[in-house]
Formats: sequence, structure tokens, C-alpha cells
Amino acid sequence: MASRLYSWARWVIRHRKSVTSAWLVLLAAVAALALALPGKTSNEFTVPGVESQQAQDLLKKEFPQASGAQARIVFASPGQEPVTGAAYNAGIEATLKKAAEVSGVTNVSDPSAARTVSRDGTVAYADVTFSDPPSDLAASVPDEVEKAASAARDAGLQVEFGGNAMSPPTEIGGVAEAIGVVVAVVVLAVTLGSLIAAGLPLLTAAVGVGIGVLGVMFVSRFVELTGTATVLAVMLGLAVGIDYALFILARHREQLADPRTDLEDSIARAVATAGSAVVFAGATVVIALVALCATGIPFLSAMGVAAAVTVLLAVLIAVSLVPALLAFTGERLRPRPRTPRETGREPGAWGLRWGRFVTRRPLVSLLTGTVALLAVAVPALDLRLGLPGNNARATDSTQRQSYDLLSEGFGAGFNATLAAVVDVRGIPADRRATTVKNLHTDLSGRPGVTAAAMPQANADKTVYLIGVVPATGPDDPATTDLVHGMRADEAAAVDDAGGTLYIAGTTASTIDVSDKLADALPLFVAIIVLLALVLLTAAFRSLLVPLKAVVGFLLSVAAATGASVWVFQDGHLSGPFAVAAAAPIACFLPVLLIGVLFGLAMDYEVFLVSRMREHYERTGDAKEAVVHGMARSGRVVCAAALIMTAVFAGFIFNHDPIVKSIGFALAFGVAADAFVVRMILVPAALTLLGDRAWRLPARMERLIPHIDIEGARLPSGTASDDAGSAERVTNPV
Repeated sequence: MASRLYSWARWVIRHRKSVTSAWLVLLAAVAALALALPGKTSNEFTVPGVESQQAQDLLKKEFPQASGAQARIVFASPGQEPVTGAAYNAGIEATLKKAAEVSGVTNVSDPSAARTVSRDGTVAYADVTFSDPPSDLAASVPDEVEKAASAARDAGLQVEFGGNAMSPPTEIGGVAEAIGVVVAVVVLAVTLGSLIAAGLPLLTAAVGVGIGVLGVMFVSRFVELTGTATVLAVMLGLAVGIDYALFILARHREQLADPRTDLEDSIARAVATAGSAVVFAGATVVIALVALCATGIPFLSAMGVAAAVTVLLAVLIAVSLVPALLAFTGERLRPRPRTPRETGREPGAWGLRWGRFVTRRPLVSLLTGTVALLAVAVPALDLRLGLPGNNARATDSTQRQSYDLLSEGFGAGFNATLAAVVDVRGIPADRRATTVKNLHTDLSGRPGVTAAAMPQANADKTVYLIGVVPATGPDDPATTDLVHGMRADEAAAVDDAGGTLYIAGTTASTIDVSDKLADALPLFVAIIVLLALVLLTAAFRSLLVPLKAVVGFLLSVAAATGASVWVFQDGHLSGPFAVAAAAPIACFLPVLLIGVLFGLAMDYEVFLVSRMREHYERTGDAKEAVVHGMARSGRVVCAAALIMTAVFAGFIFNHDPIVKSIGFALAFGVAADAFVVRMILVPAALTLLGDRAWRLPARMERLIPHIDIEGARLPSGTASDDAGSAERVTNPV
């Protein structure tokens, strides 16, 4: 691999103007398509084939008038006076009239007529139904509905909004996300010691993210994508785009520190060595993300593919646009000559000293790091999966305010309303009414049910709909037990009569998606572990290095999951992280975390261990190879991890609770993996393993192809002559 990348980089240097122009033209073309033919993203997480989705599909067919988007207007009086009293009637009527004039509205319910007023009369709601689903609504609809409520507010009522028509879009590019980029600039400047060098990774990452995100915008016109897919593409594209460029740039400047090094040869060697690690590590990220398709869940598959394409762009840019720009910058990236005072310092800086510290007490370091990660992972034992709803939004948001008002006025279970959908076409006509009546009676008297609405029938009375209000909220385990119990007991009675009962609704859908993902998780973990073993065995021609890498990766995932549960599910540190309320972990977060963190962990594993193996192949000294690798790559790996952590952490302060949890989990996971696993556990474990870490059974040695990541087969040259031992290691930047 290294030899081919060396030749490729030489070609790029000769044609740097054409390569740079090609990337800029591609960016402009994708931007033109995205702006001229933009698509729409969705906030709905659905899984075809599960019971709740089957029921939803049936409702769309049999109750088309109720299949559109819905906005819920919640009215609350400031005191004890009823909202339907004379003082507020005119304001509510005016609001309902204006809401009916909003484009696409097919029906607006009246709280008094529909009896949607709380028992104490202080809270009421009206449902505004649209003909189109949420994804097809005009962007101006939420503002139009809010403006319609001005009359009720003027009358003195508190007015808040809920429903899928009023869900805020997932947004990116806020102040918090920008802070992550600023941190990245500072880290790059300190690490590379040059503003020009610091700006180059940001520039190339921006090109990759721009192409990736604009491409997602265009593709969403033809493929259903969630807003979270766009955010994930930005997160990964920005993080890995900066890191991959940093790896190559740091290797280039390390080589240029020798005044005898030829500029173009240094660029080619940096692409051949660090670029090989980038290609290999990037391939693992892409494969891991595409492996999300194995879950059989469309929205997660689309999310993984969108992020994988962005990472692939980052890899391609790293081995093409980065060397082209390095050729343009020329000698300006060569570090200044070291002064006599600097030359007299102990070589290797802190990376060398840290490597020696860990390898001096490898068993203590290994046990300390492992125990620390396991301690952080303990809360993961109580993991509950779900989808954060309006109760997890910011306390000052209208969605959260409406959720709280409805809970206060109608009970905690009102926000968890279920839909019992009965298909009676298989029941003899003379027994259909009796079956539905018996079902309604059973549901009304079932423990855990507060109320069951009267059945509503479709036009030919073959499908009935019964609203069921639980006694507990949507995130309460008792509500999950209630759904499973209804599907086991009431469904059996309807099935015996010849019909079919489905339990649907947002709460039931969340339960179904969570169960589906929980079932897919073991298979996905098995795929990722097997993938890691195969790829790393081929890269390092070792069995123990891949096994050690898998164990470290699993520790990182466990720690990140435990920390996420402690913050988001248990409700700790809600102030600093702006967490609105304790809620279940997003059901797809564990799968997403495993896929993404696996790829990112392999980035650091390959970049760090490849330098260790490079030294071991040349000297045969296992312990010094570990120290040498830490000295050569430790600082760059830490800088890359700081950048990636900062980028992910910026998304913690996004208003979307799902994006918030993804940002936190990835930021914590990357920090744990880089600073504990790679900086402590990896050197400690490899020191304990000694020469055994770099051996491969003879039979496997013949079967496994050689992947030259370290550049052992490159033409000889000054830039490739690394120090013969750790004593000659120089500061890599």
C-alpha cells in the first residue's frame, strides 16, 4: 500500500493545480445541485414491519383524514379561572379560526365540543390536523400556527404548542459547534507550531464536509433521511477530516526537520506512511458505518451510509488535496532550525517520557486504566432504551411547556396515549360489534389504564380505533409492560375471534424500535469484533495486537455508554450539559456509538501501533519499539483526540436531545479511548507481551497478504531514516 501511495503522491504533486481545481469544481457542482434541488429531512424514526408501523400503515389507509401532521395548541389559564370561561372564550375562538386558515389545515378541534378540557378547567387543548405528513409541510407552518395564537395570548392565556407539525428541525452550525472548531484551531496551532500548518487541515476538512453535507441535502430529495443523519455527517466529516490531514501534515513536518530532506520526497513519504494509516483506518470507519445496514433498520442504515460517504471523502481528500496543498505551501512548512539550547534538550519531549513511565510499570498501568474504565461503565448495567420526546427538550421550549401542562392537566399518561387498532375483517359480520365492545370493556378495566375512548370506525366498519390512556408516562417501564401485556392478552382474545389487534402510537413505536435495535445489537457487535480482528491481523501481522485492540475498544464503548446513562438517563450534571430531564437513552445510540467509535479507535490504534511496529521491524527491540512509537506519535494522537473531542462536545449544547446525547457519547468515548486506552493500556499491554505481540503463526503468515503501512518497501532516502533507537527520537513537530 505504501509504495502505491508514494507513487500516487508524486503524481499529485506534479498535477497539484488540476487536483485542487477538481475538488473545487466538485464542491461547486454539489452545492449547485443542493441549492437548486434541495430535499427534506424527517424527524421520524420508523421501522417497517414492526407492529406499531403496521398499524400506522393501516390507519393511513383506513383513516386518511387522521394520517396527516398534527399541531396541538395547549391553553392554560394563569389562575384558577376555567379556560373556557367568558374571559377567554373570544380569544380561543379567534385562535381556532385563524388556525383553520393556515395552509394545509383540514380540521381544527374545539376543546369544549371535543371535551379536551382538564377536570379543574385550567388546561385545554385543540388539535390542528393537516392533509400532508410532517415531512411535506411548508417550513412556514409552525410560525403560522404560532401567530394564530396571538388572540388567546392577548386575552391573558398561556399558549404552548406540541405535535409533530411543531417539532423544531435539527439544526447545525450554532455557537456551541463553532467553539469546537475554535478549540481545534488552537490545538492545531500549538501542535504544529505554525498558523499556516494549522489552517490547512481546517481548509481541507471544510471542503470534505461541504461536499458531504450538500450531497446529503440533495440525496434527501430521493431518499428519506433524518435530520440526525446530516448532523452525524457534519460531526464525523469535520472530526476525521481535520485528524487525517493532521496525521499526514505532522509526518511531513517531522521529516522536514532534517534540512537534508527533499520537499517533494517528504510529501510523498508522508502520504505513503501516515497516508497508509489514514486509508486503512478510514476504511475501517467506512466499513463499520456501512455495517449499520446489518441492523435491518432503514433510518439507521441511511444514517450510516451518509456518514460513511463523508468519511470516505475525508480519506480521499487526505491523500489527494492535502499533498497538493502541501506542494503549494512549499518550504513555508519546514520547521525553523533548532537552536543550540533546544538541541540540548532531552529528545522525544513528553511522549518519550510518558512512554518510559508506562513501560516501567506496565502491570500497574494496565490494571489502573482498566479498573477506571470499568468503574465508569457501571451505570450501563441499568441502560434503558427509548426515544427522547418533548419532555427531554429544553425547559423553556414551547414543546416542553406543552408537555408539562398536559401532564399537569390530564395526568402523566396522557403524553403516552396508545392506539388500539382492530381489524375485524376476519370476524363474521354478526360478531364484529360484540368483539369490539368486549375489547373496549377489557381495555377500560385493565390495570394501568386510566381511560379508553369510545371506538371509532372507518367508512365500512372493518377497522376500529380505540384511544388508550395509560396511568404512567411514556418513559416509565410500567408503560412498556402495559403495551406488552395488551399485545399478549387483548390481542389473543381478538385473534381467537378471527380479527387482529395492533397497539400503536408514538410510545408503542418507540418500544418497537428499541426492541428491534436491542435484538440487532449482538449481531452488530459480532460483526464489528470480527472485522477488527481480520483487519488488524492483516495490518500488523499479529494475533495478540488485534485481540488487545478489541478489548480496549469494548472498554471504551462500555465507559462511554456508562457515562451517557449517568448523565442523560440518571439526570446528573443536567446544569452544565443543559439536559432538560432524565430520559431513556436514544435507542439507536449504542449501535451508532459502537460503529462510529470502532472506526475512530482504529484510527489511533493504526497510527500509534504502526510506528511501534516500524521500529520493531528495524531493531527487534520490543520494549524500545513501544517507547519509540509513543514518542513519535503520542503527541499527534493526543492532539487529534483533543480536536475530535472538542468537535463532538460542541454538539452537546444542540437543542435536539438526540443530537445532544450523540455528541456527548462520542466525545467521551473518543477521550476515553485516546487518553486511557491508547496512551496507557496499549503501551502497557504491548510491553507485557514483548516479542510475542509481533508474531504470527507460520501457517497464517503464508496466508495473510502483506499490507505495508509502515513504508518498509519505499525507496531509501533521508526522510525515511528514522532513529535507530528511542535515544535518537526527536520532537515530531
